[in-house]
Amino acid sequence: MKRRIAREKALQAMYQIDMSEADPAEALKNVLEDESPDPFLQKLVEGTVANLEEIDQEISKHLERWTIDRLAKVDVSILRIGAYELLYTDDVPQNVVINEAIEIAKLFGDEKSGKFVNGILSKVKGEEQ
Repeated sequence: MKRRIAREKALQAMYQIDMSEADPAEALKNVLEDESPDPFLQKLVEGTVANLEEIDQEISKHLERWTIDRLAKVDVSILRIGAYELLYTDDVPQNVVINEAIEIAKLFGDEKSGKFVNGILSKVKGEEQ
């Protein structure tokens, strides 16, 4: 599975987890349907869930006059996955992580999602350096 597809499926799984409090394993099974498991996809979902509190704190630091609860659920899921990759992985260049998140936001979010995701993840990246 290509990493872009894995990120899109991770978004779908995280959205399920957020909306219906689905178990991560069940959410992964749902998005994979009959496909074989993908280690990168599993790492994204399980790593994001395992570090959710710290990730949400990091995202929240960069929200101006907003709280994470007021954001669109799709945008939150994209931000969480992107922040997870920026904060907890080092196998993908940070600019690639941000660009992938922007493209997924444009595909699944509204017309402002790409710019919003770019702004927040760029701030998260800036603190990591």
